[in-house]
Amino acid sequence: MKNFTYVNPSSVEEASELLKQPGTVVMGGGTDLLGVLKDGLLPEYPEKVVSLKKLPGMDQIREEEDGLHIGAEATLRQIADSAAVQGGWNALADAARSVATPNIRNTATIAGNLCQDIRCWYYRYPDILGGKINCARKTGHLCSAMMGENRYHSIFGAAKVCETPCTGNCPAHTDISAYMEMVRAGQYDDAAKVILEVNPMPAITSRVCAHFCMEGCNRNTYDESLNVGGIERFLGDMVLERHEEFMKGPESENGKRISIVGSGPAGLTAAYYLRQSGFAVTVYEKQKEAGGCLSYAIPAYRLPKEIVRKFVSVLEGIGVVFHCGCQVGTDISLDEIYKNSDSVMLDTGTWKRPLIGLSGEELTRFGLEFLVDVNNYILERPGSDVVVVGGGNVAMDVAITAKRLGAPNVRMVCLEQRDGMPANEEEVTRALEEGVEIINGWGPKEVLHKDGKVSGIVFKNCPKVLDETGRFNPVYDENNLMTLDADIIMMAIGQKADLDFLDGAYAVETERGRIKALDGNQTSVAGIFAGGDVTTGPATVIKAIAAGKETAVAIRKYCGMGELEVEKTAAKRLKEKLVSFSTECRSSHESAKAPLLAVEDRAMDKEDLGGLAESVVKKEASRCFNCGCLAVNPSDVANMLYAYDAKIKTNMRELDAETFFAGSTRVKDTLKPGEIVTEIIVPKQAAGTKAEYDKYRIRKAIDFAVLAVAGTCLAEDGVVKNISMVLGAAAPIPVKLREAEQYLIGKKLTEETAAEAAEIALKDAIPLEMNAYKIEMAKVMIRRFLGF
Repeated sequence: MKNFTYVNPSSVEEASELLKQPGTVVMGGGTDLLGVLKDGLLPEYPEKVVSLKKLPGMDQIREEEDGLHIGAEATLRQIADSAAVQGGWNALADAARSVATPNIRNTATIAGNLCQDIRCWYYRYPDILGGKINCARKTGHLCSAMMGENRYHSIFGAAKVCETPCTGNCPAHTDISAYMEMVRAGQYDDAAKVILEVNPMPAITSRVCAHFCMEGCNRNTYDESLNVGGIERFLGDMVLERHEEFMKGPESENGKRISIVGSGPAGLTAAYYLRQSGFAVTVYEKQKEAGGCLSYAIPAYRLPKEIVRKFVSVLEGIGVVFHCGCQVGTDISLDEIYKNSDSVMLDTGTWKRPLIGLSGEELTRFGLEFLVDVNNYILERPGSDVVVVGGGNVAMDVAITAKRLGAPNVRMVCLEQRDGMPANEEEVTRALEEGVEIINGWGPKEVLHKDGKVSGIVFKNCPKVLDETGRFNPVYDENNLMTLDADIIMMAIGQKADLDFLDGAYAVETERGRIKALDGNQTSVAGIFAGGDVTTGPATVIKAIAAGKETAVAIRKYCGMGELEVEKTAAKRLKEKLVSFSTECRSSHESAKAPLLAVEDRAMDKEDLGGLAESVVKKEASRCFNCGCLAVNPSDVANMLYAYDAKIKTNMRELDAETFFAGSTRVKDTLKPGEIVTEIIVPKQAAGTKAEYDKYRIRKAIDFAVLAVAGTCLAEDGVVKNISMVLGAAAPIPVKLREAEQYLIGKKLTEETAAEAAEIALKDAIPLEMNAYKIEMAKVMIRRFLGF
């Protein structure tokens, strides 16, 4: 082990203050902590270990009027040997006696046993597979037991102990695994509501999003990513179709007025959440239709315009007011808008052409301008020999659009090699299918022209795009040149913001040609916020949506109000302790593919990609791992105390059994900083109550439970009056068998009722590949506890 400072405080109060300091851990008996330190399991090695061993009065065991009181530092040996425990709580003595070996029981404390870390080998011994262990509880994001050795792991689902990579990769942090679980259960409305917590336009993002979530999907390690986009589209189209049910106006007005300049995805998102919160929202848009890049920069074959129009009409339906064809700075000043609003959001995007100083550049055409013209129904062939400069999605849209408008020869030239292109792989594939030639590793040097018209373009070789730090810093070989003939050159290598509208008394601070946004997207002027591309430069639609919601939250706070309602809903759902998955997830290796139009059928006014049928959506959702930790709770004593409905006292409060034992899959997450378990109180049991602890393990000593049943039962004349049953080593937390208990109350204990109770207890079990035996074992152990 590494060096640390060992401290023996003289009181619980002193220990508590020490534990509030960073880099400090607590030691009870030490039997678990020493192994944790030795194996380096903590995220950061502690600087200080605070021992509770010498605190006075912490190891007492005594019987009082309200039950058995056990000090947190009482050892398992003391508990097992205590006459008081054996007299009224014999099953607790049995549970303590079942732990490990006599030497460990002599040292291990009851509180230490309750608070110990998990014992999964993937967590404890990552070197057993050459150090290639993916552990969600540490630096990984998936439990290796899902697809690996899992004989001793959970049969009741996984614990959410980290953010899943699909959610982490999504700029809006959509809780993807949560809504996949709902889709599997056929709860489509609930699944849609999860998306709407962070993204009000899934019908749009599912069609145009870069789907970073799919790049992060853990399935990529084994086969093919989950088709998140296809499932999102199914739900998004459902939301638009039934928008009156999903996207409602506010129940009451709050009297505040918000103005939004620009109607791109960030502005529309902020408008939606703010209007839902009761704000009067007015949007100013210079184009004749709202939508920004959604309406004018993305071709209709990727995003049909009627979808954007439908979404805008939904916002109008809930009370958002749109002033289209209104140029802020010309038709109305920002100062006037600011004076008449409680807060303002700026989302004016990046529509101006950046100049790169290329000789002859003035003869080229701005690619984004070309797309805007096409979206305004100017559907003329751009030329015969078209060269598109750029390698992003805009360049891809320009190249494919030019090809579909009849240009026979379209070549796309970019700095990056094929595997480093910013464009989506699916867009690259589509361009190649349609005859676009992609030339990688070249940058523009000079535009050739004759009689004031473009005749060609010279490129210089670019062997390296990024420097050693990963920053964009291209290196060129000026001696290695390539000349291409062209009658039109489309420049698609960047966009910049038009900030002329900011002139006036309330000038907003800018930097590098963008609006400077601070935390919460606040600008330098109080009450004026900014979000989307105007603050970041050209980015993805989902990033703009995330910025829109962030801005809505900040504006609400600025106006003196609390959380958005969707924030409260999300926080409540995240408290769920165990998540489920389908057993099919381990055997379904190919993702569902949405129907794609044949090359010869593709056009400017037809959507290329179709949607997935409901049956396909449900099957695809079953491929989701719902990534979490599949390790089981290791504490024998916790199982029995939970069955006894014990209370846990700390230096700060008293916790009931459910909160402490099942409130979180990590006890340390239940306890507050500086909170220390001081005493366990086990209530007295009614006369005639039977209590048992039954534990199955491979060896009679040392081993942790493969499965355990802890229970108490009061029966009169064979009829159950009161019963408590807990399964241990069956899930990341002890499992209280409430439904089976409820079934048994008032019933006579017979072989039939015992068998039915066992079936009820295990009906929601989700076996892994190797641990289905645990289900039958649990049924046998439950029947045995019930006397059959």
